[in-house]
Amino acid sequence: MIARMWRGWVRTEDRDAYVEYIERTGMAGYRQTPGNRGAHMLTRDLGDGRTEVVTLSFWDDEDVIRGFAGEEIGRAVFYPEDDRFLVDREVTVTHFTVASGG
Repeated sequence: MIARMWRGWVRTEDRDAYVEYIERTGMAGYRQTPGNRGAHMLTRDLGDGRTEVVTLSFWDDEDVIRGFAGEEIGRAVFYPEDDRFLVDREVTVTHFTVASGG
């Protein structure tokens, strides 16, 4: 199994709206892709007016990730209103081999 992680930053005042937006777009897209084994979104207020957002999803293998992300699985997938919310973002994602889990 492979874990896929992405990070972005929003204004703390936009956190709830962004979480709702990504739940309808990215998280729904993850979960609807065959071979996806789960998806989570984490938030952390940084105390400086920004909130860090992490998406963490689990996949059978790189081939099924391509079903969601396309051929360049190391590039992040963005949605039309991301520019409205994000004050900074990673344009790449990090993949990990899941060595243990429950």
